[in-house]
Amino acid sequence: MFLFFFSVLFILFQYVNSKKYFDAETKKMEDMKEQLKVLDDSIQQLTLNNFKLQYFSLENNDDALTYFDAVNIDDLPRYIADKLLETNEIKGDNPLVPYAGMNGSIKINKIKVLNHKWIIADFSDGKYWGELFIKYELKEDLGVDFTLIDHLLYTSY
Repeated sequence: MFLFFFSVLFILFQYVNSKKYFDAETKKMEDMKEQLKVLDDSIQQLTLNNFKLQYFSLENNDDALTYFDAVNIDDLPRYIADKLLETNEIKGDNPLVPYAGMNGSIKINKIKVLNHKWIIADFSDGKYWGELFIKYELKEDLGVDFTLIDHLLYTSY
């Protein structure tokens, strides 16, 4: 009799304990499903934003890329950006930047090749910064000529 009573109590304890565990795990899964839905929505929004940001880029501009069909360079935007960064190697300020460095030499930092003719670039001397709008031309010998079209220097507050 004691064994039967003890077995019933043990089974009842196991049932209640299992039910609580199952309910807790079910709630965890529902919370994770909600979190996954929010994260999927965030990923979708970030993907759309990325597509919007990539609209003005040589890599995604088929019309501009056909301009360079005869050129045999694997990563053309990187090649052009590297050629622009080579202008930083000149001692002192970068020759394309029309400002003198007030806190050191002015160098070009970030570059975005917009299409087959234009580049936008960021420059800085460590304290002062600005942006450049540059026209470029890829020559037959794979040299690149850069022409400054416009520029701006941000004022510090």
